[in-house]
Amino acid sequence: MVMKSSVEDDDAGWGLGIPEKMKNNANWVDITHEFKGACKELNLGELLHDKLFGLFEAMSAIEMMDPKMDAGMIGNQVNRKVLNFEQAVKDGAIKVRDLSLPELIGIIDTCFCCLITWLEGHSLAQTVFTCLYVHNPDLIEDPALKAFALGILKVCDIAREKVNKAAVFEEEDFQAMTYGFKMANNVTDLRVTGMLKDVEDELQRRVKSTRNRQGEQRDPEVELEHQQCLALFNRIKFTRLLLTALIAFTKKETSSVGEAQKLMAQAADLLSAIHSSIQHGIQSQNDTTKGDHPIMMGFEPLVNQRLLPPTFPRYAKIIKREDMVAYFSKLIERIKTVCDVINTTNLHGILDFFCEFSEQSPCVLSRSLLQTTFVIDNKKVFGTHLMQDMIKDALRYFVSPPVLSSKCCLFNNHQAKDYIDSFVTHCSRPFCSLIQIHGHNRARQRDKLGHILEEFATLQDEAEKVDAALHSLLMKLEPQRQHLACLGTWILYHNLRIMIQYLLSGFELELYSMHEYYYIYWYLSEFLYAWLMSTLSRADSSQMAEERILEEQQKGRSSKKTKKKKKVRPLSKEITMSQAYQNMCAGMYKTMVALDMDGKVRKPQFELDSEQVRYEHRFAPFNSVVTPPPVHYIQFKEMSDLKKYNPPPGSADLYLAASKHFQQAKLILENVPSPDPEVNRILKVAKPNIVVMKLLAGGHKKETKVLPEFDFSAHKYFPVVKII
Repeated sequence: MVMKSSVEDDDAGWGLGIPEKMKNNANWVDITHEFKGACKELNLGELLHDKLFGLFEAMSAIEMMDPKMDAGMIGNQVNRKVLNFEQAVKDGAIKVRDLSLPELIGIIDTCFCCLITWLEGHSLAQTVFTCLYVHNPDLIEDPALKAFALGILKVCDIAREKVNKAAVFEEEDFQAMTYGFKMANNVTDLRVTGMLKDVEDELQRRVKSTRNRQGEQRDPEVELEHQQCLALFNRIKFTRLLLTALIAFTKKETSSVGEAQKLMAQAADLLSAIHSSIQHGIQSQNDTTKGDHPIMMGFEPLVNQRLLPPTFPRYAKIIKREDMVAYFSKLIERIKTVCDVINTTNLHGILDFFCEFSEQSPCVLSRSLLQTTFVIDNKKVFGTHLMQDMIKDALRYFVSPPVLSSKCCLFNNHQAKDYIDSFVTHCSRPFCSLIQIHGHNRARQRDKLGHILEEFATLQDEAEKVDAALHSLLMKLEPQRQHLACLGTWILYHNLRIMIQYLLSGFELELYSMHEYYYIYWYLSEFLYAWLMSTLSRADSSQMAEERILEEQQKGRSSKKTKKKKKVRPLSKEITMSQAYQNMCAGMYKTMVALDMDGKVRKPQFELDSEQVRYEHRFAPFNSVVTPPPVHYIQFKEMSDLKKYNPPPGSADLYLAASKHFQQAKLILENVPSPDPEVNRILKVAKPNIVVMKLLAGGHKKETKVLPEFDFSAHKYFPVVKII
């Protein structure tokens, strides 16, 4: 549409919905002739653009009605007529009654595949709702198919509700839009599970009636019917168990989580039978007009094409039936693991649980179930504990501050109580956010960890002030005790853990180039792990000091001699692991410096940036943290300068030093009682690296200019160095 711009050259009046008053006052002129004349003056390829339509808008615009750009046009490319459910039933294209067993098995299996594809980030319109039967289950007359269609809708609805509630998904993880479809909301959950159970019982009777009887000649047709009945029975039962488990997660009682775990274990037992009977279902015919989207009775991949926004076409490849069982098996294992979280009572244990669970890169549904199990309705942990109480318990476990000891005079002091309660209340939100961050996918976690450091920096400042106030109170009441750096040590510990996790996750996500490894590993070994070890030691000393005071008080009260048991220090394992990590990082740092000396590290030709720019970019989130203070590039260069040693070490010396670090890590880890998988993974890296470093120190392949390989397959953060 062509219009003449107003005198003020404002943005109003694009010819769409122009007010009547403006139409009457404006002097409209027909400029079609001049416009066409002006167009002729433009050469081929030349464009004229309005100030409101620049390059940015051009990049995000699509050309409507072009099949390559507009998703709504795909339906016009196929040779067949695309029917919706009602039309397909009317035309007799699909059955709603008297479906054969192979048809039911095939439809159910394809529906399961669509459900998984949706959970993996595609839209409902291109996955579950390509099954016409779920559009309106009321029209289905077959009891098994009707119950299944309602069951799958309920599974989708509860999953969607859980994922939305947990809010730990991004657009690449999950699409919650229902496109206006009814999610069987007119039927209660109990009614649907009841319908599935009725179908299950009926099928069980058929399975028994077609069973092989002793001494009877087996009819192949009856045997086939028996196998098919059993296959359908297992699928209906699996749907019911999956739905009932998800319903259990919506209840507020903690006991329902244990119930869900039992149901998941029962569902897992059915998977091998489902896998072995996949061939009994009717197979899909590939759609030759559009890739390999399965087309089978009851499914129409293009039925919702017009519901999709006019964007670039996104083709949803439905997973294969063979992979469907393997996916369900992993999903069930993850959900069973989620149920274990209720057995963890302290905050540090819960944080570790979330970290370990996240390392498996779980799907969005299991991540969301873990979040909603942890905090029920954003109020209480597991629906029973207050977050403030969990934080106080964590403080007692980690640093034993006198203010939280019932034997200390501050315990019942009103002023001290106000200080500690206010601090703990301020801690609640950042710690809930930290746990929520571990529910996001691995790449998004890293971004969010960088941002949460700002909140923890504020807490650090508050912790130090509260410590100082409590110390001055304690000095007046109990001069032999002190309250220095108790709360501050605890917050510093969490600060350091976040910073370490932020840097290490860069290796897992393959963000660093080889030439950057040396300063990342330096920052970890010389700085963050050094700070972490001193923080843990300080916390340990604080605990011991508090225990000594309590023992002395006990001695004063009772004259009986008590046998002293050797107590296991609560933080000893963490101190040991930190020493091992520090040695691994130091070994890698020295390895990288030595390889660089030998010319075996490829470096970029810096033009628009420099090493300093890259260094500052890598550690930018740490600038908001006051303790520990960030190490700027110039400080790093001064601290890591080898010329300060006399004589400066050569590459052979550094290889030897690196091998000693790996050796030290190996010795530390081999003495860990009952080693966990993480200990074994680090040992798999440390042992070969000791050998490689000794070979390199002896001049092995010094002349070769082939670059070394870094193999991260054994461990995400520490590679095995390979010299080819």
